[in-house]
Amino acid sequence: MSEKLTSAYVMSLTPVLPVVTIEDVGHAEPLARVLLASGINTIEITLRTPAALGAIRAVADAAPEMIVGAGTVLSEDDLKAAIDAGARYALSPGGTKKLMKAAENASIPFIPGVATASEIMRGLELGYTHFKFFPAEQLGGAGAIKGIGAPLAKARFCPTGSITLEKAPAYLALDNVLCVGGSWIAPNDKIKAGDWASIEEAAKKAVALKR
Repeated sequence: MSEKLTSAYVMSLTPVLPVVTIEDVGHAEPLARVLLASGINTIEITLRTPAALGAIRAVADAAPEMIVGAGTVLSEDDLKAAIDAGARYALSPGGTKKLMKAAENASIPFIPGVATASEIMRGLELGYTHFKFFPAEQLGGAGAIKGIGAPLAKARFCPTGSITLEKAPAYLALDNVLCVGGSWIAPNDKIKAGDWASIEEAAKKAVALKR
């Protein structure tokens, strides 16, 4: 088994964490290869399709240099399945107390989602300091994270949700933001079409962003 990572390490791997939904397991390895060639060594595969766990397993087996994470982890069963498939970390759009308590003893880091100060405070009480801020744009964007950061200085964020290449720099300029989640790098239509050239171009632009 690979050495256990930390949430801080995972969120510092790349300025933009590619968030992808894969419907065909056969697309997983070529997508991972393209991202690696572009300078991105981590990917979040959301558990939104029947192929998701197989895709995580395919990346873990065929491209072990890619640090693959599982997104949309909603329950303890999801977390266990993701770990069994080879995920190196997990993220959720939210964070119930039951799930966060279960994840404390997991073999991989878990990054819960938050949308309010109260949710962040509950996470901090349970020992979590790194969070997914979701859905970022709908919650007020970079300004919201800047505002919430003053009273909750220990929290660090990966904002995700409707962020684009043009909007990402405003988030990355904040001290409490380590990376942003970006579904624009490898959208569903590009993955389905096998348009690896477009994905490579988007990935290279994402890597060039400054933190």
